Amino acid sequence: MILSPFEWTIAKRYLLPGKGEAFIALVASISIGVVMLSVAMLIVVMSVMNGFRAELLDKITGLNGHAIVQAYGGRMDDWENILEEVRATPGVVDASPLIEQPLLGSFNGRVEAILIRGNIQEDLDDLATKAISGDFAQLLPGASKVAIGVRLAENIGARVGDTITVINPQGRSTPFGTMPRQIGYEVAAIFEVGVYDYDGAFVVMPMQDAQTLMLIGDAVSMIEVTVNDPDEVGEILAPVQRAVQGRAVVNDWKTINSALFDALQVERAAMAFALSFMVLVAAFNILSSLVMLVRAKTRDIAIMRTMGATRQSLMKIFVTTGFTVGAIGTVIGLALGFAILAGRQQIVQAIGALTGQDLWDPQYRFLTTIPSKVDGGEVTMIALLALGLSFLATLYPAWKAANTDPVQVLRYE
Repeated sequence: MILSPFEWTIAKRYLLPGKGEAFIALVASISIGVVMLSVAMLIVVMSVMNGFRAELLDKITGLNGHAIVQAYGGRMDDWENILEEVRATPGVVDASPLIEQPLLGSFNGRVEAILIRGNIQEDLDDLATKAISGDFAQLLPGASKVAIGVRLAENIGARVGDTITVINPQGRSTPFGTMPRQIGYEVAAIFEVGVYDYDGAFVVMPMQDAQTLMLIGDAVSMIEVTVNDPDEVGEILAPVQRAVQGRAVVNDWKTINSALFDALQVERAAMAFALSFMVLVAAFNILSSLVMLVRAKTRDIAIMRTMGATRQSLMKIFVTTGFTVGAIGTVIGLALGFAILAGRQQIVQAIGALTGQDLWDPQYRFLTTIPSKVDGGEVTMIALLALGLSFLATLYPAWKAANTDPVQVLRYE
């Protein structure tokens, strides 16, 4: 659709209606605004949903790996052999032993449910990057020092240097029955992973200290595994599942968090479908404004036809006029969407300050900040959807304009 100078001149004139056509200009402006808002909202919602999934997966697998090999009964005595088998599996990037056990922790009379994690030194070094106070270097075997999540520290009122008590119900047997073990650990560091549940429960210590606390000798409870392709973790670890059958079970991140990620996927698809109707509404606005323009320019169309303008030229003029409205709205919508994403956290905080409501409570949102991940393919599809519907909306009014009979119009002028 290459426009001649004549066609382009008329199209530009119709894009800026005259003084007597203020209503047409208003409808066209509303069309641009609806396209702009629909494109912007689609980009914001899809990017936030993508970011939420990616950030949640990154933080969850950052602590638990992409899968865990968990022993039946919670105790893995031959973990060295299993660890070697896992590390030798193609596609496995890293594997390390882990002790994880829910217990109770107390400080100054406050008791909270905690999750004890015994890590090897390499994993402790990785977690040290999340420290907000204290020093992970003090977490040495036998030093009776631990690192705790920032929410747990707030809940029990503990700070670096305080001593918390860890209570293990499975204590030693005595003539008076089993006595729970109560061991004091100094808080050497406080960390923030960014997942509310983790920051509110985790107590991290060296592997040897966790083995002593749990009275399991040299055993561990599981092996965490990281693979090169998280989406193919089931296929990669299928040989491991067969090798440890009867001794342990392999659970990947999809299985452990299936309800959460399935809900995110359904919500993401539903939001995309619902917001796509905004683009359809914008296309109807373009159609209505173009129909009004054609009706207002009937006399001009008849004159152009009598002067030799072809039906194809009139089609080009009105398609260009309507499509340009959609294109302008799409471009502005893209810019607005990216601007909202850039200042999303400040916008939420401002709205919260005005309404007095906490719009992003990490206790229910899992993450402490609003994530975002822009997918170039999705942005392209959103732009193409807006432009495509804008183009389709112009065809009927342009066809009506092209088929206007100049004789019938001019007869009554």
